[in-house]
Amino acid sequence: MAIEIKRVVTKRDLKRFIRFNYELYKDSPYSVPDLYEDMLSTFSREKNPAFEFCQADYFLAWRDGKIVGRVAAIINARANETWGKKAVRFGWIDFIDDEEVSQQLIEAVSAWGRERGMTEIEGPLGFTDMDAEGMLIEGFEELSTMATIYNHPYYAKHMERLGFVKAADWVERKIYIPDAIPEKHQRIADIVKKKYGLHVRKLHNKKEAYENNTARRIFELINEAFAPLYGYSRMTDRQIDLYVRTFIPILDLRMVTIVEDEQGEIIAAGISMPSMSRALQKAHGKLFPFGWWHLLSALKWKRDEMLDLLLIAVRPDFQGKGANALLFTDLIPVYQKLGFKYAESNVELELNNKVQSQWQYFENEQHKRRRCFTKTL
Repeated sequence: MAIEIKRVVTKRDLKRFIRFNYELYKDSPYSVPDLYEDMLSTFSREKNPAFEFCQADYFLAWRDGKIVGRVAAIINARANETWGKKAVRFGWIDFIDDEEVSQQLIEAVSAWGRERGMTEIEGPLGFTDMDAEGMLIEGFEELSTMATIYNHPYYAKHMERLGFVKAADWVERKIYIPDAIPEKHQRIADIVKKKYGLHVRKLHNKKEAYENNTARRIFELINEAFAPLYGYSRMTDRQIDLYVRTFIPILDLRMVTIVEDEQGEIIAAGISMPSMSRALQKAHGKLFPFGWWHLLSALKWKRDEMLDLLLIAVRPDFQGKGANALLFTDLIPVYQKLGFKYAESNVELELNNKVQSQWQYFENEQHKRRRCFTKTL
């Protein structure tokens, strides 16, 4: 039977779009499902503030009455303006191991982009950097994280056959929590504190996180720190408000560290949390009826040995000056006390030497790699 590509129009279509990934990976011990409720909000034009500057449509591939693939077509006008290009993004792409399916999905995105004046196609990318990005090309037998994408090994081969080339790679590291703060790390932290008048600030309750716009200022710092990174588009006020409402209530503030200067300006922040990977697998991507219990347990009582480093951001004028040493000299004792053995770095651009160099004082291994592909339309 021929492949038929259909645009997602109804709520039922969107449910099928989201659930296809769960069905395709239901037997995988490494894939971590997204929460269905989160995906509904992400794809909603009313709820996702990225639609202030993004266009998108979603497509399903059908054969013989069954869904065999899915893809989102996205134009981030803000990113295109920032980087001086006319790119359509493909995201949330999944397909069976059939070249006709992947070809038809990519052609659907390409045609959609051409109609809107785009001259290149790139992905997998989401609406913004706060969405999962990159196609896994190494580390297929490693457990995924809630912030990343898992995919079968055949995906990248399909992209290469379709004429795509590498645009950027991200690497991920497994970092072992040391028994003590590395001596050189501590020495750097002490020097940096004295030289630049920096100090560590901890948030003791959620109220403190909201006072003086502290949580908002962390995300404004992220805008500054991440601005030079591949494909980044600055978060708008509405996006920042959404992320503050989403993340602050679930964070264990012991695992959040802020570094300030003498004027109280935030110059660095580290945000981490217990790994939710196993809990999300147990929940099968659903909060109800019992998924919420698995997630709450993972956050509060039955923490995994692994933690997720959600983000580390350092203001550009302090990058390369050792400010991140202050973050880790504060966080390492917290990780030890909470019983963590390892940390997942999540995605880091392989060419971001300032980020890569911060792991030199820790025992670590690069265990995953993912790629953004591109080609001319």
